Amino acid sequence: MKKRIGILAGAFNPVTRAHLALAEAARGAVDEVVCVVPRVYPHKHFHGAALEDRIEMLKIAGCIDRVEVTQGGLFIDIARELRRVDTEISFICGRDAAERIIHWDYGEAGAIERMLDEFSLLVAERGGTYEAPAHLRHRVHRLALEEDLSEVSSTEVRRRIAAGEPWEHLVPEAIVEHIRRIY
Repeated sequence: MKKRIGILAGAFNPVTRAHLALAEAARGAVDEVVCVVPRVYPHKHFHGAALEDRIEMLKIAGCIDRVEVTQGGLFIDIARELRRVDTEISFICGRDAAERIIHWDYGEAGAIERMLDEFSLLVAERGGTYEAPAHLRHRVHRLALEEDLSEVSSTEVRRRIAAGEPWEHLVPEAIVEHIRRIY
């Protein structure tokens, strides 16, 4: 039997309560939760906390089994880099990310179908429910969160810090002081 790996990939700039809620929700569907911090992001620039700070925040925040750093940042690159013969990979994401992944123009017909042969998606509601196209539903599964965290994001944490607004309730308590030091 293959080991089911749930991958939560992101910038984690900083780690939020939403990240941990996604990881916790995936526990019922996978055997191991792995947070992945890519060295290169395909759709954004690396800014803010250093790579080492992001890794440390993830480890201190808990609720994950391990942290990996990958060279590539696209889901297909991450899946291929972390794949083992005895594993089955699922990416853990919110509705917004699932929509980007499924509907992205990869430049060739059938690209997403081929990718979903290599991994599946565990999708949590984030500002709405995602319904995958019928032909992909066997590889896109719903993930239930215990609370609505659609307003919790790393971007919002950074915005609040810059504006001098309360932000501590958006991040795991264990990393509040770490975030104060970094940002």
